[in-house]
Amino acid sequence: MWSGGLPGPAVTVSGVSEFALGLAALGRPAYINLGREHALPEHRDVDAMRAQCHAVLDAAYAAGVRRVDAARSYGRAEEFLGQWLAARGHRDVRVSSKWGYAYVADWRRDVETHEVKEHSLDRFTRQWRETQELLGAHVGLYNVHSLTPDSPLFGDPELLLALGALRDSGVRLGFSTSGPDQAGTVRRALELEVEGRRLFESVQSTWNVLETSVGPELASAKESGAEVFVKEGLANGRLAVDPPPRVRELAAKHGVGPDAIALAAVCAQPWADVVLSGAASPDQLHANLKAQDVHLEPDELDELAECAEPAGQYWATRSSLPWE
Repeated sequence: MWSGGLPGPAVTVSGVSEFALGLAALGRPAYINLGREHALPEHRDVDAMRAQCHAVLDAAYAAGVRRVDAARSYGRAEEFLGQWLAARGHRDVRVSSKWGYAYVADWRRDVETHEVKEHSLDRFTRQWRETQELLGAHVGLYNVHSLTPDSPLFGDPELLLALGALRDSGVRLGFSTSGPDQAGTVRRALELEVEGRRLFESVQSTWNVLETSVGPELASAKESGAEVFVKEGLANGRLAVDPPPRVRELAAKHGVGPDAIALAAVCAQPWADVVLSGAASPDQLHANLKAQDVHLEPDELDELAECAEPAGQYWATRSSLPWE
């Protein structure tokens, strides 16, 4: 099986990786997700976005998806999710959320800055309280949002002790990664211990057929017992709206969209426990979930491996994508 360029036997993806719905595109009026603008209501006021978020959550639940991923910086995503859970009464939905970024766009699409990152004790304490107020005991996994090797978290003993206390209370802790040195972040973060116990049990990283650099490190994380989430499997929509020729060819061959091929490649990785869909509409979600029925052969995975870009180039391109 291909893992960042390493070939192997084919795998039928159904039953291998679990899908989750990520709410980054549904809790605020703008996000860096190509193809999202036509999936959302023309007028994106709070009520319209709440209704859209609930419609996608309903579609996901009906399709068997039982995991939802949010963050404090996803606008009102935690609020919308909490209202949906209360209204539907579902008790089998597993919720993860994140702290570290604050949403600062004030529900506007035309601002220069939409979110601001701060890995501090004050930010953690405040945002955990806010998450609890909105989601209560539904949150079983709380992630540091967008950890990088230079994060002050690594050198902040008071913050680490506070995180350890939350871990000891029964909440599982994890982290998400971003940037060209995701592998270094994963290695360093999974080595962190507080009072003799590993701090983080889960990692959420960007991996897709354009950005495969963290693959070997995610395999090591899986071997160490960590749960592995994969985010941005569609490269913020690039693989859905402007995929490489080989992705288009495989989509035509298998009778699915390019999004399903890209996500099938993620699901084929033996270390991928949970694969996030960032769908902005029920139709996008159903198209994404067709990945579960795609069987990619070893030679097809090898061909997809040739789509990979240098990590620095990939992240530079991602940084240039517009918020829409």
